[in-house]
Amino acid sequence: MEVFRLARKKYPIELSGKGASISGARWNSKGTEIIYCAQNRALAMAEVLVHLSLATLPSDFVMLTIEIPDDIAIEILDLTKLNIDWNIFPCTFETPLLGDDFIKRNEACVLKVPSAVVKGDFNFLINPYHTDFSKIRITEQSDFPFDKRIFKN
Repeated sequence: MEVFRLARKKYPIELSGKGASISGARWNSKGTEIIYCAQNRALAMAEVLVHLSLATLPSDFVMLTIEIPDDIAIEILDLTKLNIDWNIFPCTFETPLLGDDFIKRNEACVLKVPSAVVKGDFNFLINPYHTDFSKIRITEQSDFPFDKRIFKN
């Protein structure tokens, strides 16, 4: 399966989870390393755009194509564990705890979670501590300039 991730060139192009651990995010607490990926390029873009404006739009993004081999089991988040307001911003304390638990249990390498940005689409969280992590590879990297028309008034 292919998944996608937007990254900045100013940081090492690698799969580490260190960036997410610096401040935490929807599916991880500060200090928990996890790698966020999207099911398609458009969702990867949307997940980044919600945090930017035209004034703060960097020009050094690259789209990464990441291959998750078919023999890696993917855990699917039990949506019944989510509260009705799980997708609000800023996120509640509960969703990061679900991602933290996924990492701590270390039973699966990938967790499929719903997108808070695009209802009906999914993100994939990669556990950099799982034994299958070494099988996951970046297979393509291409410059990704944002179309500035997205920010029209």
